[in-house]
Amino acid sequence: MANEYGRSERVSSQMQKELAYVLQRGTHDPRLGFITINEVLVSKDLAVAKIYITVLNSDQQSKQENVRVLNELAPSIRHQVAKRMRLRHISEFRFYYDDSFDTGMRIAELLDE
Repeated sequence: MANEYGRSERVSSQMQKELAYVLQRGTHDPRLGFITINEVLVSKDLAVAKIYITVLNSDQQSKQENVRVLNELAPSIRHQVAKRMRLRHISEFRFYYDDSFDTGMRIAELLDE
């Protein structure tokens, strides 16, 4: 029972909270839109964090641009998150766009028709 909720899951959960805080309050880049952190998956060795985001109220090109900007800003975001978390080593951040929200909206529209 002790292994049901492992360390990488706990780190993922805490990292998602800290990332949301840093992106909301610590990152003041005008190129970024309204970003939501959907999921953070940390590898078992905590070396890499895959961060899945959604950008609301934007077109496809803008969504990809936001992902590119976040990957550019990843070292500074990582530094800010590291200050807020008590870890010896912080994971390398890799941002990806999560299109599940868009797919769900499209399916809902099709069901309404």
